Amino acid sequence: MKILYVCHRFPFPPKRGGKIRPFNMIRHFHQQGHQVYVASLARNEAEAAEGTGIERYCEQYYAAVVSEPWQFCRMILRLPVLTPSSMGYFYSRDLQRHINQLLKQHQFDLIFVHCSSVAQYVAHIKDTPKLLDFGDMDSQKWLAYRAFKPFPLSLGYWLEGQKMLRAEKQLAHQFDLCSTTTKAELATLQSYQTHVPTAWFPNGVDSDYFKPGQQDYDNHSISFIGRMDYYPNQEAMLQFCQHTLPLIKLQVPDVKLYIVGAEPSKAIRELANIPGVIVTGSVDDVRPFIINTAAMVAPLNIARGTQNKILEAMAMAVPVVCSSQAAGGIDAVAGRHFLIADTPSQYAQELCRLMLEPELRQQLSQAGRERMLTHHQWHLSMQQLDSIVQQCLNLFQETQQTQRDVQL
Repeated sequence: MKILYVCHRFPFPPKRGGKIRPFNMIRHFHQQGHQVYVASLARNEAEAAEGTGIERYCEQYYAAVVSEPWQFCRMILRLPVLTPSSMGYFYSRDLQRHINQLLKQHQFDLIFVHCSSVAQYVAHIKDTPKLLDFGDMDSQKWLAYRAFKPFPLSLGYWLEGQKMLRAEKQLAHQFDLCSTTTKAELATLQSYQTHVPTAWFPNGVDSDYFKPGQQDYDNHSISFIGRMDYYPNQEAMLQFCQHTLPLIKLQVPDVKLYIVGAEPSKAIRELANIPGVIVTGSVDDVRPFIINTAAMVAPLNIARGTQNKILEAMAMAVPVVCSSQAAGGIDAVAGRHFLIADTPSQYAQELCRLMLEPELRQQLSQAGRERMLTHHQWHLSMQQLDSIVQQCLNLFQETQQTQRDVQL
């Protein structure tokens, strides 16, 4: 097949959540012998240059380089209108022109869009099968932000959430099939009652790269991994260090907390002033920091879709304690493969158990790793994707046949 693949973040190198899922899809389509034409955005020339490695996995790629200040202006210009500001941020005339040119030059067998914010580029196309992979339902993320922001910012997030919700419903009707990353996100999409065919396929984890360590771990240490310029990660760690870490120190006074992630904000960097807290900033390889700890914590109060950090830790046989919100993206059983906590006392209790009870840690380590091998492998996820793509093609053909029958 000849596939036009549109995504909101340039999918190479696959170092962060918004890039990992589309990259693995593009690579899979290429391995299946399909011709993939990738169209996406790059935030600067450096990102565009770094992304050239995608050429090994596609027929052609295009990165429209945008200016961050100008994209923010596009967001602001959409504040008084019904179009979500998110769509303004991910819009580029250059990318639209390129996609229009591709559609004139090629007869694509499938248009695949990852993320609702870039569905606007091809929503109007009617003569080609189209599949929209929402991934996460972004409207719900914006609505969740409202509870953590002061007025009037809270009102702004609520407004963006409502506009995004309206857009998601409209976009669903303009595609033959819509998919999500998790069962929880699928349930949200289906609650919109658009009556558009839906499906889901999970994120995977590279279990050969993220594998158990061979050395002993520090049994009085815990870790957190994630980009530290991302608000949900910042909020999680600020709250954790203020409310949970003191409770842990009552039982494990010499506990060490590694906060591993690029671009830490000033508030996050200042956490390093707390005894036992290590803020690493950007590192070449996150694995040694995680493998060396007794447990990884993901105390996210705002979490949509799959937290890849959790999959990676479990694949490395490091037990995970996460919030109920973060747990929704894991195809695993709480209490058997990972642990859930939602209050400071619950986090402290579970993390102290993992630090002080080696047998419990070993049990969860093994169970978590095995679950990743059976339920979060990319090749298994891509088998589901193949089935979903075929369903989309069949639905398009059925619709076309119905329209021909009506004309007769």
